Amino acid sequence: MTQQPVLGNISPLIPAGADVESTIAFYEKLGFKVIHKEGQPARMAIVQRDAAEIFLVKNDYVLLAESIALRIQVNQLEKYYDELLSIDSEMIHQEGKLETKPWGVKEFVVLDPNGVCITFYEKSGLQY
Repeated sequence: MTQQPVLGNISPLIPAGADVESTIAFYEKLGFKVIHKEGQPARMAIVQRDAAEIFLVKNDYVLLAESIALRIQVNQLEKYYDELLSIDSEMIHQEGKLETKPWGVKEFVVLDPNGVCITFYEKSGLQY
């Protein structure tokens, strides 16, 4: 029997603005670690937390950044939410506080310094 292809982690490239270092600092507050960095000052970096990996690329085209939205699945979402609140409650978007959506997914939202929208979510019993 032939095995079917299996897709793994997705590693998006997102604009990190003109100051990649300040964007790296934001992702470090989210608990990500820098696993690779290029340039002095940085023009690209890869940050990772557990299986989530994001490429931060120097690009200050604001309209591009503001049109990007990522969803990252989290186990123990409430603990992660509390972790971020204890670090900097301003990181949580004012209209993206932790809540369970009508489709059964619990989530909250942060905006990175360049306007990239990141939704952290945890699935409940409902599937979509």
